[in-house]
Amino acid sequence: MLDGLSSRLQHTLRNLKGEGRVSERHIQDTMREIRMALLEADVNFKVVKEFVATLREKALGRDVLESLTPAQQVIKIVRDELVDLLGRDPVPLEFKKQPPSVFMMVGLQGSGKTTTTGKLALWLSRKGRRPLVVSTDVYRPAAIEQLSIIGRAIDIPVFESESRDPVEIASEAWRHCRNMGYDSLIIDTAGRLHIDEALMDELERIRAEVEPQETLLVADAMTGQDAVNSASEFNRRMELTGVILTKLDGDARGGAALSIRAVTGTPIKFIGVGEKYDALEPFHPDRLAGRILGMGDILTLIEKAEEAADERQAQEVLDKIRKDQFTLEDFRDQLRQIRKLGPLEQIIGMLPQVGPLKGLDRLQFDEKQLNHFEAIINSMTPKERIHHKLIDGSRRKRIARGSGRPVSEVNRLIKQYVQARKMMKTMSKGLFGKALPKFRLR
Repeated sequence: MLDGLSSRLQHTLRNLKGEGRVSERHIQDTMREIRMALLEADVNFKVVKEFVATLREKALGRDVLESLTPAQQVIKIVRDELVDLLGRDPVPLEFKKQPPSVFMMVGLQGSGKTTTTGKLALWLSRKGRRPLVVSTDVYRPAAIEQLSIIGRAIDIPVFESESRDPVEIASEAWRHCRNMGYDSLIIDTAGRLHIDEALMDELERIRAEVEPQETLLVADAMTGQDAVNSASEFNRRMELTGVILTKLDGDARGGAALSIRAVTGTPIKFIGVGEKYDALEPFHPDRLAGRILGMGDILTLIEKAEEAADERQAQEVLDKIRKDQFTLEDFRDQLRQIRKLGPLEQIIGMLPQVGPLKGLDRLQFDEKQLNHFEAIINSMTPKERIHHKLIDGSRRKRIARGSGRPVSEVNRLIKQYVQARKMMKTMSKGLFGKALPKFRLR
């Protein structure tokens, strides 16, 4: 997520931390590097100008320059200003006191509206709500069928109409939603390759008909400044209540994330962090700022873990780690839990890149390797999974044949299991002085 911007800013601030004392020249050089990093990430140039000017003013203050830890204070200032730029406090979805609450999804064609409609419906469902989704896109071939396929995949009802009038479809869906007891209606509207009068007139008529609680712009983060420009125009015509940024997990420069709030004043409410339907996260400005600066996002990681983990099983594993009884069977179960959290690279990106965890973000991970590891463990006998020291050369050859993997991979798994076991035992005692083993899953 925002890898280019993140690595550039971290490198710049790391250089500053290497200085015993920080002078005005150091601050000026750092501000220049930050400005270049933001511009290369496609952040709006006016936003960059104001952002760097504020940073420079605060960083050159007497309290910073005369401090015993001026570099750390500058880093804190950068982090705080990033949070302010992104919106400071998270802005949750608003719901009507009298259901149904209507959420109208708008945006350009190709921004990911239909998929995001499904993601938002699944998110609402997991929060205990009863959503209904409907497509009013009667122009794009198979747009309505696409939403129906998504609805079946996530087990969310989709309203379908015989009408070809988008406004009438929205009105029928709203009445159906109210009559059938659904508390949320998500309307997937049509998009265009560019903003035109016909599109905006249609959207305004739909909005007047159903009076949505939220009008949410779905914007593609990979389009950079184009996303900001379209957000400005949609906001001018539609009075947006929020933005959902999609494809933030891709090779995006990230300028849209840092510019949209500042340019439009519209809060970012969700970010898309993957292709799966559960890859939608409420937007927290402080957490994204932490990820950008390599400070990690432990809170989001904990929330993901809580959703995926079984509390009783987690306590049992913790007890085994403390007693040094963590087996290969437990190792396999933990690999399965990790897969539920999402892509490995995304998980590693949430860890703070400091101390023993420094450098983990640069490792290359192959998701298939987890499947191979599980196959290898499944090819062991129950006794071998509990007592790994029994696995000698002949047993390793048998396990390799049974799993269809080379002996070298069996050796690597056992080695990494032993390393992981030592690491977890150390961490359970609160000792973080030793470096983590260098896993290379590829």
